[in-house]
Amino acid sequence: MVSEPGDNLSLLDLFRAELDSHSLALEKGLVSVEACEERVEPLVRAAHSLRGAARIVQLDRAARLAQAIEEVLTAVQHGARRLSAAEVDHLRAANDLFRQLARCSASEIPASLEACRRDLEEIVKRLSLPPDHQTEAPPPVESVPGPAVPVAVDLFLLELFRTELGNHSHALEEGLVETEARQDPEKIKSLMRAAHSLKGAARIIGLDSAVRLAHAMEDLLTAAQRGERQLRGADFDLLLRATDVFSGLAAREAADIPGALAEASPGIEELTRQFAEPARPPSPEAPPPAPPVPVSPPKTEVVPKTPAAAEKTDGASVRVSVENLNRLTGFAGECLVEVKTLHPLTQTVQRIKQRQTMLSNAVEQALEALRKESGVEAQACLEEARQQSGWIHKAIPLYQTDLERFSRKLEQLANRLYDEAVASRMRPFSDGLHGFARMVRDVAKSLGKSVRFEIEGESTRVDRDILEKLEAPLTHLLRNAVDHGLELPEARVQAGKPPEGRLTLGARHVAGVLEITVIDDGGGIDLERVRRQIVAKGYATPDLAEKLSESEVLDFPFLPGFSTSPRVTEISGRGVGLDVVQSMVRQVGGNVRIESKLGQGTRFALQLPLTLSVLRTLMFEVKGQPYALPLTRVDRVLSLPPGDVRVVEDRRYFRFGDQNIGLVDATQVLDLAGADRPAGDLRVVVLSDRLNRYGLVVDRLIGEHDLVVIPLPTRLGKVPNVSAGAILKDGSPVAILDNEDLVRSIDNLLTRGSLRKLSGRVKAEKVARKRVLVVDDSLTVREVERRLLENRGYEVTVAVDGMDGWNAVQSSHFDLVVTDVDMPRMDGIELVKRIKGAAPTTSIPVMIVSYKDQEEYRTRGLEAGASYYLTKSSFHDETLVSAVRDLIGEAEN
Repeated sequence: MVSEPGDNLSLLDLFRAELDSHSLALEKGLVSVEACEERVEPLVRAAHSLRGAARIVQLDRAARLAQAIEEVLTAVQHGARRLSAAEVDHLRAANDLFRQLARCSASEIPASLEACRRDLEEIVKRLSLPPDHQTEAPPPVESVPGPAVPVAVDLFLLELFRTELGNHSHALEEGLVETEARQDPEKIKSLMRAAHSLKGAARIIGLDSAVRLAHAMEDLLTAAQRGERQLRGADFDLLLRATDVFSGLAAREAADIPGALAEASPGIEELTRQFAEPARPPSPEAPPPAPPVPVSPPKTEVVPKTPAAAEKTDGASVRVSVENLNRLTGFAGECLVEVKTLHPLTQTVQRIKQRQTMLSNAVEQALEALRKESGVEAQACLEEARQQSGWIHKAIPLYQTDLERFSRKLEQLANRLYDEAVASRMRPFSDGLHGFARMVRDVAKSLGKSVRFEIEGESTRVDRDILEKLEAPLTHLLRNAVDHGLELPEARVQAGKPPEGRLTLGARHVAGVLEITVIDDGGGIDLERVRRQIVAKGYATPDLAEKLSESEVLDFPFLPGFSTSPRVTEISGRGVGLDVVQSMVRQVGGNVRIESKLGQGTRFALQLPLTLSVLRTLMFEVKGQPYALPLTRVDRVLSLPPGDVRVVEDRRYFRFGDQNIGLVDATQVLDLAGADRPAGDLRVVVLSDRLNRYGLVVDRLIGEHDLVVIPLPTRLGKVPNVSAGAILKDGSPVAILDNEDLVRSIDNLLTRGSLRKLSGRVKAEKVARKRVLVVDDSLTVREVERRLLENRGYEVTVAVDGMDGWNAVQSSHFDLVVTDVDMPRMDGIELVKRIKGAAPTTSIPVMIVSYKDQEEYRTRGLEAGASYYLTKSSFHDETLVSAVRDLIGEAEN
């Protein structure tokens, strides 16, 4: 019987579907068949089904290949044969050919099968050899020709390959670091599977050099999993360098992957060759491992965020789990159903209104009848009014009961919906840990140290915004712990410790906050050494440094440029790490603490809010308006008797412990007009930053409240003293104040001499002075520059970043602008360009003061229009002041 062409095409469609299903089962099964040969039975069934299907559609070559696979696996199943590594490779190569055929369209399968005839026959021949002849690895199968396989231009497949690269390279990196510390055959097996999957994916795309590299990794891991080879440090270096190749490819755009791989091909081939070298015992004179093959993402220039860019970022997508989305959808559906129950309640209100109208009419008619002395008519009208009143009296309690039930249920639904929405912002702590284990391992190895790195609380839920901000501070803390904290193995042994140091990164929820800890069992912090550094840098006199408490001494390492390291290396010694940590923690409204015991170790604890969407605040009232401050930024709240207020040079302050705290009226800081405060105790909110502490006098303390944070529109720029907004239960708005802005505003009021007394009287006009705007995102740098210039008689205003500085320049006159380069929202170069590009400000001289002393940054700054470019080392001499004098002259006009 001869089948019609249309019938054959239908059979080929069915064969293609069966081919895809069974070859996929073989691909997954062949990964673990070496370690667990009792799993061979389903693979035998899959090969047998493929053979039968191929015979039905008269594809004899495919049938012979399936039969060869089936015979090998049947022998293994019956115990007559044990698979070698070479035989497994042959089986995988055979199945790879089936997988390629499955990607062809049904009509193209016969032609594609004919095109790879030679490879197929070679594989069948190798599978037919006895086990002791299976020594040579099969040649790589060429890609099956045809329209379905030219994946060099198939961006969809390349994008899938890129995703698989990212997943498997991540798993390899994490697993290799863990396995190096504790070798486990099961863990090695999972690494072997990841390498095999990479090999298969690369073979599908036709990236031969990637196939060979993944195959070399797989061979090494397979030998280790079977116990034929003990993995050593050099082996892990080699495996990690190969993993870096795949990580670098995953970081590129999908369309750029083939070109990047071709460019790095010579280095990859050399790396593949090193895998084939026999294992050598470790030698102290062995040269260091070669650097990784440079397959890295293209470098892009960091562009400061403009308001438009920020708005675009705000609209970016985020990942939400299916469970979260289903629950949110369910709650939204319940809310919709519940809202529909308002319709009967609305009808009830309408009927009550109608009855009330009828009641009013009856009363009016009764009054009219009484005026006409018609008692009978009046009585009838009053009876009608009584009936309507009775109906209303009965209807209102029923309506009230239904309304209360609706209100309670809707409130419950709203709470559950809100809780679920907040939960959708949370991600497990482990999502932000990628690369830390590898980084600790590499840093320790470069320093000759042995470190056991552990992570606790990986499942702890963390707000996604906080998690994204944790990478930089945790990187600095972990690198510092390995470099400064943990000792060399011989030093640890001499101190009675195990040679391997222990470093722990943990996360947990404690008392309503998220606590992130970095703990090491190293040498601890030498407080006396820190005191000497405090004196050497001029932060305090020797006598004052000796009087500092332990907690006060441990605050100094958070200052920019402060380091106890005697030398600067690629890892540490520049004094910027802990400043980054402190800046991030304060930015989200948290705090950081250090606990250290000399010779025993150090513990860094970052206490952060559980979520940035809900804020615990202290609310107070000023001139009838409510305001809120993050509770974590409030030092203390006091009721201060007038007798405790002291005056020096017309400045109010009070004693708190051994410290003088200045008092400032909130109306002046917030620029509010109003009558003088009545006599009596003062309500004081004590605020501070790292350098100053002040008391803010308010009208009334309202109490603690949880507020849902509403970010301010980015087009507003930086609103002075305000960080966000919120809506109270009664629907009224409230401003959430920015603690650091408030402290800075108070400091500006004090230094400009414009502070009013608490009674409201104003000081005399001050002498006009040259005005300088200092723009820097580091509070300490701003303070150093401000004090340095004010001590020379200049009037100084500060701005927290480029956008804040640009707003200040537009709203006020300045004789000079001093700016940093690296800042959020708008960098210093962009600020210079804007100042020099706007007619009202083009004449203002601008000086750049930055840590970046490279010639390229100096050139960019000067080309943008800056008059001077200085490094921040100029703080310690007269260079900065001299440059200011050169530009604008002496301080007083």
